[in-house]
Amino acid sequence: MPKVTAKAPSSTANLGPGFDVFGLALDAFYDVITLETTDKESIEIEMKGEYGKIIPLQTESNVAGLVAKKMSEDFKIEQGLKITVDKGVPPGFGLGSSAASAAATVKAFNAIFNLNLDQNSLVKYAAMGEVASAGTMHYDNVSASLLGNFVIVRTEPLSIVRIDAPKDLVLCVAIPKIDVPKKKTEVSRSVLPAQVSLEQLTSNVANACTVVAGFMLKDVELIATGINDAIVEPARMHLIPGYEYVKKNALNAGALAVTISGAGPSMIAFVKDGHDTGKIYKAMEEGFRNANVNSKTVVCKPSDGAKVITTN
Repeated sequence: MPKVTAKAPSSTANLGPGFDVFGLALDAFYDVITLETTDKESIEIEMKGEYGKIIPLQTESNVAGLVAKKMSEDFKIEQGLKITVDKGVPPGFGLGSSAASAAATVKAFNAIFNLNLDQNSLVKYAAMGEVASAGTMHYDNVSASLLGNFVIVRTEPLSIVRIDAPKDLVLCVAIPKIDVPKKKTEVSRSVLPAQVSLEQLTSNVANACTVVAGFMLKDVELIATGINDAIVEPARMHLIPGYEYVKKNALNAGALAVTISGAGPSMIAFVKDGHDTGKIYKAMEEGFRNANVNSKTVVCKPSDGAKVITTN
């Protein structure tokens, strides 16, 4: 039976002012998805990897399963599938875990059935997988995981711009070892303001434009100048124990900018290559310890997008 394996990277979303618009693929973690056709006319899911045991096996509740089911229905594919998920991206910590599974599944499905789907179609199907974990479709993380590097997402109509990240951009990610609530994305969205002031809006638009200009000009310092959020981050900071300590410590240690990664609770620092990343990530760990929270830190770079790695 045909078999295809694809992998997709972790990602960070928002990058400060770009709520639901900006995404950046990270080489910190990867999900690896293998699809194999079967004669069972059903979808069978096997979970592996460091985080495999905590992911549901039911098709409708599993990101990879939901994506494969929807694509099978839409393209009238009657063959059964065995999906093996090697789960390397930690779920629930603002690092695009569900998006990585969705992106790798879409990439593998497109290859195994020779669908030749265009970019927007791949992104739309990957976004459907977010329903299994977040409850609604989101395009920022899946676009980053699928396409790689920095992405700007417009949803009505769907339009994605991909820009290569500067080669001297380095990220320090600090992941607190805390329990995260089920449907964490819904919880983190529930605290957002229904209305914002004109001053807040103007600030975020200016900062978002600065981030985009920085990526276009390959200027890490300019990117960092724009990573300031007047709307979402102030509303969410209380959900992250040690937030203020982590941010202050990282900036004092030489980080150019620090923000919440996606919906949190991970924090991400933007650094120019050549700076002492060890000093920065140790400062971030110390920040969480000040709130009696242990953490795991990862130093990473922007990543290319999802890719098929084996076929047979």
